[in-house]
Amino acid sequence: MLQFHIPNMTCGSCARPVRDALLSVDPLAQIETDTPARQVRVETALDEAAFIAVLAEAGYPHQPQPGR
Repeated sequence: MLQFHIPNMTCGSCARPVRDALLSVDPLAQIETDTPARQVRVETALDEAAFIAVLAEAGYPHQPQPGR
């Protein structure tokens, strides 16, 4: 499972385009969003790099959480 921290995903309206971007990489991925924590978990067999790139292109770049 991949996990992404997306600091500017602050509401449900933000979570929707994040989810759509991730599904554009893997339409079969299982995606869980936690808006208050600004976290997204993705169950997929694909490489993390493709997801990081599409998140950045969508305007929701992944940033490692401090201390991780």
